[in-house]
Amino acid sequence: MPMPVQRDIQEIEAILNEVLNTRCPPVGRCRLLSSGFGMAHALNISENISGHKECLGCGNCVDICPFLSREPSRREKTEQRTSMALESIVGEDCDLCDACVLVCPQVDTTIKSYIVNHRMVEAMSRIEGRIGDEDEPDLDLFLEEALDTD
Repeated sequence: MPMPVQRDIQEIEAILNEVLNTRCPPVGRCRLLSSGFGMAHALNISENISGHKECLGCGNCVDICPFLSREPSRREKTEQRTSMALESIVGEDCDLCDACVLVCPQVDTTIKSYIVNHRMVEAMSRIEGRIGDEDEPDLDLFLEEALDTD
């Protein structure tokens, strides 16, 4: 759980946009831009980790990634479930949907709100523009299965 006083988006907006526009899963870099562990974390450890920004290894980012849903064989490259593993197995094939950032418990709520309020329309438009693309047959099948209500 992030610190109670989180990063002011106006202070980091330029670098945040640069991170979010880079063709690679942004969750690790967004975590580093965040405030770090808050005092009220629920981890069972004795040392004071307030302000630390390490990945918890919870695997939320790996589980939510739509690219890995379409290409599950890439998960076989590593058993790690960290943001660094996500970056190495997805790399430049990232959809830039920012879902990994939204599910990370270490990313500040202010960053998540910025993404939802300023970036989600762009991300959905990019993905929508790829529907029907001959180079993306898995995306069409993925959407067809998701929308099938039978």
